Amino acid sequence: MYDFAIIWDWIAFSVRWLHVITAMAWIGASFYFIALDLMLKPNGDLPKGAYGEEWEVHGGGFYHTVKYLVAPASMPEHLTWHKWQSYATWLSGATLLMIIYWVGGELFLLDPTKADLALWQGILISGGSLTIGWLAYDAMCKSKLADTPTLLMLLLFVILVVMSWGYHQIFTGRAALLHLGAFTATIMTGNVFFQIMPNQRIVVADLKAGRTPDAKYGKIAKVRSTHNNYLTLPVVFLMLANHYPLAFGTQYAWIIAALIFLTGVTIRHYFNTMHKTGKGPHWTWPVTVVIMVLIAWLSTQPGMDSYEESEARALTPYEEKFASAETFEDAYFAVVGNCSMCHGREPSWEGMHWPPKGVVLETEADVARHASQIYLQAGRTHAMPPPNAIQMTPEARQQIVTWYRSVTGGEG
Repeated sequence: MYDFAIIWDWIAFSVRWLHVITAMAWIGASFYFIALDLMLKPNGDLPKGAYGEEWEVHGGGFYHTVKYLVAPASMPEHLTWHKWQSYATWLSGATLLMIIYWVGGELFLLDPTKADLALWQGILISGGSLTIGWLAYDAMCKSKLADTPTLLMLLLFVILVVMSWGYHQIFTGRAALLHLGAFTATIMTGNVFFQIMPNQRIVVADLKAGRTPDAKYGKIAKVRSTHNNYLTLPVVFLMLANHYPLAFGTQYAWIIAALIFLTGVTIRHYFNTMHKTGKGPHWTWPVTVVIMVLIAWLSTQPGMDSYEESEARALTPYEEKFASAETFEDAYFAVVGNCSMCHGREPSWEGMHWPPKGVVLETEADVARHASQIYLQAGRTHAMPPPNAIQMTPEARQQIVTWYRSVTGGEG
């Protein structure tokens, strides 16, 4: 009933589901505390050391929140730590990245038209870039640049633009945007794990020991939290972008990614200012619209190889494995005859201007490269082609199954 390809796809789906759930929890908590921090009001009747208070109503009751800028006079019995949302989001995201872009790297990670890399080299670049990126960012924040927060943010933006360009010189468009999102998310979780939480633990330890905590630890945490606040929306966009070929299927995808970080600044600046003053700067919305219009225009520029280029280039070892199978010819004609009207470089289906998900199925290299997805989408299930597009015969589907299993040894 089940073969490895189906089990593996369900594992990926389950991890993605977990990632979305934990991300919602993390982003929700982050947005709430940033808004709460900005809405705090001074009050002369507050306890000693308190910075401000906020009254809120929700769920049929009232909440009275008081913030201490450094720490209260004594440690409370119960203290809730907001950290596991961040950790679970990063761990589930890293696992998903490994499942899709490392194990499935021949299809989703490497682009043979950009760089001639072995899979292990692509994986090394993938994991190494995330680690080196965090170390570089952390060193910047610990340097004298921390005294000029605006300059620090500008340098961080420059690094993100450079990384966006670099990823697009090596990886597929989907992988490039996803890795830029993972690069940014690693910075965000690193801020929580290596800076915010350790500094909070120092403050708690000082309170328990009867010492007055140093205010510098709170300031450090505040800077890192502010960075996370402005990076959140671009990360969400980059995580969703791999489902939309207009975002990744263009030669200017790296510029699109860079511009998205600017929209993250304009949108968050509006809401942060509104939470603090009660009125947001309206200029941020037309600026955001102009940036999105520019992104939409850039998305129409071609980014995939031509039919002639695809036929002319040498097959990768992964493609060669599926293209050299005795059963490939029947499967190839089944795919081209049923799928290429939509999954063509210039789709012939009326009203369709780009192939869905950026998946092109025309040449032998195209079909061999997407073997596992074809097997799952059109062989083992009837997800593709859509029933209102074409009625694919059971014989054609069986030819795809036979071809795929003849290569994988019947294990799927």
